[in-house]
Amino acid sequence: MDTNSSKFSTHHVVLFPFMSKGHMIPILNLARLLLRRGMAVTMFTTTGNRPFIAESLADTSVCIIDIPFPQNAPEIPPGVESTDLLPSMSLFFSFCKATKQMQPMVEEKLQGLVQVQPVSFMVSDGFLWWTLESATKFGLPRLVFTGMNQFVSCVSRAVFEDRLLDGAESDDELITVTRFPWIKVTRNDFSAVMPNPNGPTMEVFIDQVKSMSNSLGYIVNSFYELEKVYIDNWNSEKRPKVWCVGPLCLAEPELEPQKKPFWIQWLDQKLAQGCSVLYVAFGSQAEVPSEQVQQIAMGLQESKANFLWVLRKKESETILDEGFEEKVKGRGLVVKQWVDQRQILKHQCIEGFLSHCGWNSALESICYGVPILAWPMIAEQALNARMVVEEIKVGLRVESTCNGMTPGFVKWDGLMKMVKELMEGEIGKQVRKRVKQVAELAKMAMADSDGSSWQTLDLLINELCNKKQDVRL
Repeated sequence: MDTNSSKFSTHHVVLFPFMSKGHMIPILNLARLLLRRGMAVTMFTTTGNRPFIAESLADTSVCIIDIPFPQNAPEIPPGVESTDLLPSMSLFFSFCKATKQMQPMVEEKLQGLVQVQPVSFMVSDGFLWWTLESATKFGLPRLVFTGMNQFVSCVSRAVFEDRLLDGAESDDELITVTRFPWIKVTRNDFSAVMPNPNGPTMEVFIDQVKSMSNSLGYIVNSFYELEKVYIDNWNSEKRPKVWCVGPLCLAEPELEPQKKPFWIQWLDQKLAQGCSVLYVAFGSQAEVPSEQVQQIAMGLQESKANFLWVLRKKESETILDEGFEEKVKGRGLVVKQWVDQRQILKHQCIEGFLSHCGWNSALESICYGVPILAWPMIAEQALNARMVVEEIKVGLRVESTCNGMTPGFVKWDGLMKMVKELMEGEIGKQVRKRVKQVAELAKMAMADSDGSSWQTLDLLINELCNKKQDVRL
C-alpha cells in the first residue's frame, strides 16, 4: 500500500483541463498523483468530453462535473467541443474565447461543490484564463497548467523582454539569446506562437497572459533534472513560481490490451525478425498539406527503413490512391485510426520517432528512450525542437527549405537523409545512447517518496494546504 495514501486525505482539489487531448491527458495523470496522496479530486469538463475523461479515469474515485459547451459560439460548428475536431486551427482563439460563456455555470457548480466539501486549490489550463476570476470568488488558490516545458517559457520571456527579434534582418537569421548565450533562435521560431498584434485574437492572448501572471503558480509537465538551469532561473527571478511534477505520462498505469491491435502485432513480427522501426506521427492538431504528405511518403519509401506511420483519415486519402501501401508492403505500415502512442513507443523494436515535437509526444519519447527526428509544425513546437536537438541532445532535425528551426516545407530527399542518419548513422547512435540516459533520469524523478517530482508535488500541496494564501486578481 502507498504510504502516502492518507497524507493529505482531508484536502480536495478541482482540476479543469482545456478541451484538447494534449492538455487533458497530462491533467488526468496529475489527478492520479493527487489521488495517491489520499486527496479528493473533482474534474470539470464539457459534456462532449466527459466520456473520454470518464473512460480514462474509470478505475479511480475522481468526481466529474460536466458543463454544456456553448452552442452559439461564433465560428465554432455545433458539436465541436475539442480542438482536434476544429475544421481549422485558425479557429483556435475563437474556440478559446467561446469557453468564457461557460463561466456562470462553472461558478454555480463551484458554489454547490464548496458547500459540500471545501476545496483546497484549483488547477486550470492557461487557455481558460477566466477561471482565475471564478477561483478568486470562492477564495481558492489557482495554479496554471501550461502544457509547455520550462525551456520554452524562459527562452520566450528572455526574447520578448529583451526585444531580441526587433533587430533581425530576416525571419531565419539566427539571434543569440543574451540571457542564455549558448542558445540561438530565429524570428520563425516564434511566428506560430504570437497572434497578429492587430487581430481580434490578441485580446484573448493578453487576457490569458494576465491571468497566468496573477495566478499562484505554474504546474509544469517536466522534471528538475531535465531543465535545472531554466527552472532555477525562473524561480530565482520570476513569480508565479514554477512547480515541475512530471513526466506525468509515467503516472498513467500501463495496462496491456486484452487483444493486441494489428499494429502491435505487426511490431511484434518486426521484433522477431530483428528489425528496428521508425514511428511516424504528427499529433492531432497540425494540418499537413497533401503535397507535404506526398513528400513524406516518398521519403519513407526511399529510405528503405521499416516504419509505422499513423495518419489522420483526411491525410491518408492523399496517398492511398497511388498504391503507396502496396509499394512499402512488408516494411511499412500505415494506420488510419487512434493509437495508444505509449504502447508503440515502449515497444522494443521502435528505434526512432519522426515527430512534430508537441511537448507531450517529445516527453513520452524521452521517457521510453526513443530518439526523436524533430519536425515542428505549430505552436511552440519549433522551440521544443531546439530543446530536443540542441539543448538535451536526444534527437536530430529534419532538413527543411528554411535555414532556422522553422516548420518549413520538407522535401523527400532531405527527409530520407535524416531518417537514415537517425536509424543507421553515427549521430543517430549518439542520440540513442543519450536519450536512454535521460529516460532513466525521468523514471528517477517520478519515484515514490524520493523522486524530485514526487517531492515537488508534496511541497506544493503542503504550501497550498497548510498556509493561508493571498489569492490575487
